[in-house]
Amino acid sequence: MFCGDSVSVHRALVVVFAGSATIVGMGDHLIDLADAITSLRELTLAELLDRGLSVRGTFDEIDDPVLVGADGLPVETWREGYPYDERLSRDAYEESKRFLQIELLKAQSWIKETDQRLVVLFEGRDAAGKGGSIKRFMEHLNPRGASVVALSAPSPREQGQWYFQRYVQHLPTRGEITLFDRSCYNRAVVERVMGFCSDGDYEEFMAHAPEFEGMLVRSGTILVKLWFSVSRREQLTRFTIRRIDPVRQWKLSPMDLASLDRWDEYTDAKNTMFRRTHHDAAPWTVVRANDKKRGRLEAMKFVLNCLDYPDRDPDVVGRPDPLIVGPPDVVAADAGEDTASDRVR
Repeated sequence: MFCGDSVSVHRALVVVFAGSATIVGMGDHLIDLADAITSLRELTLAELLDRGLSVRGTFDEIDDPVLVGADGLPVETWREGYPYDERLSRDAYEESKRFLQIELLKAQSWIKETDQRLVVLFEGRDAAGKGGSIKRFMEHLNPRGASVVALSAPSPREQGQWYFQRYVQHLPTRGEITLFDRSCYNRAVVERVMGFCSDGDYEEFMAHAPEFEGMLVRSGTILVKLWFSVSRREQLTRFTIRRIDPVRQWKLSPMDLASLDRWDEYTDAKNTMFRRTHHDAAPWTVVRANDKKRGRLEAMKFVLNCLDYPDRDPDVVGRPDPLIVGPPDVVAADAGEDTASDRVR
């Protein structure tokens, strides 16, 4: 349900998860991560609901629901490692989003008129906010010149091809924008951690990715690589919302649940990816996304700052917030992904 009287999810993974420790509204208590992970994986939906968990959100906020506990308080795991004390308000978000989307339309017109090619990669852990950000990027763009690519697992034929081949066919032609909801970097993180590729395949990708990107950039393609960062407890909160919210249950896959015990392995794979594929032609940019709304807006600002389009409104675009967006060595270590407190005790 999505109205004021809906289910609760605040304090959090306390009620829902077996419980030795809890997380309260202000996030000043810790959850036992091991218990939380076990509960999310093993309890049925009915058992989770019996523990008092629910999802709350007005119809205007249906895309950003809140998890609420049995005490009626929202779970505020988003505060973990986050540089702001409050989430961006709905009104401030909607106003800024509208003006930034107008700037995106200006940029799209420039891309078409000047035969530019723009590729933006949206990468990050599961439930980091990649899809929601892409949705806001695309919301008012002309679909004839902008597309989203979200590829499923490769077919047997594709598995026998050059690894980059299935991605090359989706690259934009002149005057177009392509947004990748996950990309060839699946090999560097998901496939590496889950054992879906051999060591040889992995090493070949890591060696060739910068070369491949260099060719794209030298040919005139504008390439932007974004990593959406989410803390461990906030990811668990978002997974729980997906588990109990009927319109989001399809988003929680067996792969998501399988990844719960591999947080540190994903962290190592991510950091290795940054170290080996962050280069001058195509650097990585980290977006701290515990606050989804702020993360979306700052990602838009960053991409717009990469484009030299005319009639830019500097008051709207400005400069991305350095507390939210920046290079891996500046932002990633503080984003809540790598801290010792994230480890299952």
